[in-house]
Amino acid sequence: MQISVTGHHVEVTDALREYIHKKMDRIVRHFDQLMDVHYVISVEKLRHKAEATLKVRGGDIHADAEDANMYAAIDALADKLDRLVKKRKEKITDHHAEEGRRARQ
Repeated sequence: MQISVTGHHVEVTDALREYIHKKMDRIVRHFDQLMDVHYVISVEKLRHKAEATLKVRGGDIHADAEDANMYAAIDALADKLDRLVKKRKEKITDHHAEEGRRARQ
């Protein structure tokens, strides 16, 4: 899995990069089939925005979050991504369980 971080109107420091990697560890624990992750962090006046696109088998997962603090925006984004990844995993699991039930009948 490759994680790329870019910044618009903000310099991506090592501390921000490490914080993003730490938050991604939680998401990878729930869903290990991630191929590529692209983060974009930006600052517009007093709004700090974090966006992420996860490339997974079967499609992409995209989420974004805004806050007055960049670290809070990254936290909110990680929470959203975690929910979306769990939802994707449940859909895959439920789908395969349904196929097994049909095959037994």
